[in-house]
Amino acid sequence: MRRRYAPPVKAALPWLSAPCVMGVLNVTPDSFYDGGAHDDPDAAWRRLHEVAAQGAAVCDVGAESTRPGATPVPARTQIARLAPLLARGSAEGWPVPLSIDTTSARVAEAALDAGGVFVNDTSAGVEDERLLPLVAERGVGVCLMHRRGDPATMQRDPAYDDVVGEVRDALAARVEAAVAAGVGEEAIVLDPGIGFGKTLAHNLALLGGLAELRGLGFPVLVGVSRKSMFDRLLGRAAEDRLAASLGAGLAAVARGADVLRVHDVRQTVDAVAAWSAVAEAA
Repeated sequence: MRRRYAPPVKAALPWLSAPCVMGVLNVTPDSFYDGGAHDDPDAAWRRLHEVAAQGAAVCDVGAESTRPGATPVPARTQIARLAPLLARGSAEGWPVPLSIDTTSARVAEAALDAGGVFVNDTSAGVEDERLLPLVAERGVGVCLMHRRGDPATMQRDPAYDDVVGEVRDALAARVEAAVAAGVGEEAIVLDPGIGFGKTLAHNLALLGGLAELRGLGFPVLVGVSRKSMFDRLLGRAAEDRLAASLGAGLAAVARGADVLRVHDVRQTVDAVAAWSAVAEAA
């Protein structure tokens, strides 16, 4: 499926003004970089306001780690982790648009009931067949991410003949599934899934080939923030990957990325603003 790229319709993705930044908020004990930092409901609420104050266009909240080697978390556990934040946001108002990072329709529904506007599904609607119809019913946006395998197994010797072409074709198939479920094309964002069933070479090829993925005609979200690819590339631990994350993120923006999903919001917002100013002047 190919179509001419057009800016997203504001009714479906009102927060998306490319290039923009999606902040990360994990209410998990085991996420690879900030696990446990926001388990406390007050800490999570402060983080949400921090993300808003630092210039994020949207905040992606997750209650299940999808790092390599992670095991699934039941929907009821995810909902229990999210419940205090969802209740407070619903009662007091969200300081920034809420995205829910989940593959579960039950979890997504709880977040949408509380005012969420976007679903970020790392399985692109494969794990829970009820998720895409839910997105269609609610008229919200959705990110369809490419992932080969599940988090527990995806990094066990991933192999592709043509990683860019295979990821493009797989995402095109998931777009067709979403549209068949009633999701409007104007509500869809695509993510090549950096680090999800890919080697360092695959990740670099995908970042270099974003223009081909963008050729499908949909906004592209890229998440490279603090990822282990920078350990393999530079030998850096997670706490020392900010500069690499910024560099790779700007390279992605230069190749057509519309949204950067990041832990370091202020630094990324500044970097994107500087890049945009130079690009505009040129």
